[in-house]
Amino acid sequence: MRLSHRKIHAQDCAECETKEGKLDQITREIELEGALTPEQRQRMLEIADRCPVHRTLTSEIRILTSLAGQAPSRLS
Repeated sequence: MRLSHRKIHAQDCAECETKEGKLDQITREIELEGALTPEQRQRMLEIADRCPVHRTLTSEIRILTSLAGQAPSRLS
């Protein structure tokens, strides 16, 4: 698997909710080896989209930050 990352203008992304500023775009290329049917290849892509890292990166992210001994504060 290969990943690449770049920033894109939000206005250039028709399917994105955000329309201002810049967005992070990650391009993922998955290489499958072996004699797989088209159905098996499609199933592998579906499984890749359900992995914990993919789900975290495509979900709403909330970050709580605190100094040791203090209550966390909300950043985003």
